[in-house]
Amino acid sequence: MKKAADIRKEASSQLLADKIKLLREQLKFRLQKASGNLSKTHQLKVNRRHVARINSILAEKQRAGEV
Repeated sequence: MKKAADIRKEASSQLLADKIKLLREQLKFRLQKASGNLSKTHQLKVNRRHVARINSILAEKQRAGEV
């Protein structure tokens, strides 16, 4: 798990790629949870928060004109 300070150092294109990867992983977790095969249920919450963290930093960069 990356901290917000580390995420801010990354380029916007890399953040978008990470976001897409995390959203696909989130879908996989949701499907596993629905079928009863998700053993580490906390991963869903961790993943969702990481996506939100990336969204916040992308919004900061957009407001600052870095995107």
